Amino acid sequence: MLLPERTGLTRDDLDAFPDDGLRRELIDGELFVSARPALRHQTVMARLIWMLVSYCDEHGGLAVTEPNNDYSPRDHIEPDLVVVRADHRDRLSTRGIEGAPDVVVEISSPSTRGYDLVRKRAFYEREGVAEYWFVDLDEDVIIVHRLRDGAYGMPVFFARGATLTSPVLPGLAADVDALLGPAGP
Repeated sequence: MLLPERTGLTRDDLDAFPDDGLRRELIDGELFVSARPALRHQTVMARLIWMLVSYCDEHGGLAVTEPNNDYSPRDHIEPDLVVVRADHRDRLSTRGIEGAPDVVVEISSPSTRGYDLVRKRAFYEREGVAEYWFVDLDEDVIIVHRLRDGAYGMPVFFARGATLTSPVLPGLAADVDALLGPAGP
């Protein structure tokens, strides 16, 4: 499990770190550091970003990988993928995304699984992210958490053979098998 290394940091402190290929995130001023993801993670991320960019090209909005996502000076997250709908483009700045994207996608990695499912999930819920997708590569399923009345309800599971849909992204219909690709490395 990924554990915080230092506390009391801000976004300005992150800017002082070297560009060494590590991912650094802050939640409530706690620093979390992780290595870059493995090959299957990157392959599934490419499939997802292609689908989400295609969706945004048709419906408006922005889909990007690993954006600078600042919620406050003490909260900086770099999700695997995010979608900001056209009606929320005011959340975009030259520095990145300020505030909650409409959809956040995290793809499982052994070193960050607990962090993604517990700490980040709670953070996204607290910050008002309408949908949090956790792509579980071990189970070959996409788990979607949807915000209702300020809290995530029971997650919706999209397994192989299913079609991923989203009320946050009207008209989205994606084949889960195509998104996950072949199992394995």
